[in-house]
Amino acid sequence: MADSLMQYSTTITSPGDQDVLSICDQEIDSCNPSYFAQLLEGDISIAIRIRAVCILAEIGNKDSIPILRKILKHDMNPLVRHEAAFTMGQLGYDSATDVLVYAMLNDDNVLVRHESAAALGSVGDESSRRALMKATNDIDEFVAQSALVALLNLDYLSSKAK
Repeated sequence: MADSLMQYSTTITSPGDQDVLSICDQEIDSCNPSYFAQLLEGDISIAIRIRAVCILAEIGNKDSIPILRKILKHDMNPLVRHEAAFTMGQLGYDSATDVLVYAMLNDDNVLVRHESAAALGSVGDESSRRALMKATNDIDEFVAQSALVALLNLDYLSSKAK
């Protein structure tokens, strides 16, 4: 069991990751999304790319959205795309709505579609309602349920705004 876990961990980390992860943790204080955007452009381990996405959530400003949009659309790893969708939901900017809708309806990975639906519920943009209704018919039960929960959240947010 320990051997198989070690084998798995080598696929998500690379030699030197600890140094880069330490620098990431130090750079968070700079609140500079461009540093993390540069990290995400490189051919680096999944662990570092996920950490960079999470730090963008910690920075929490709108400048992170274009970076996260690009990651959600183009990163080859579904865990990284999932984390980008989650982060955009946490940030709650409606400028993420269109890319979250696209990922929810088109990504080939269930985790990404599920998280995109959940993120849309957190963002609360009414323009996502039609797509969320469509996603309630997703072939994956969890994606469909996530879309339904997101619709319920839209209803709640809409009633609160009145």
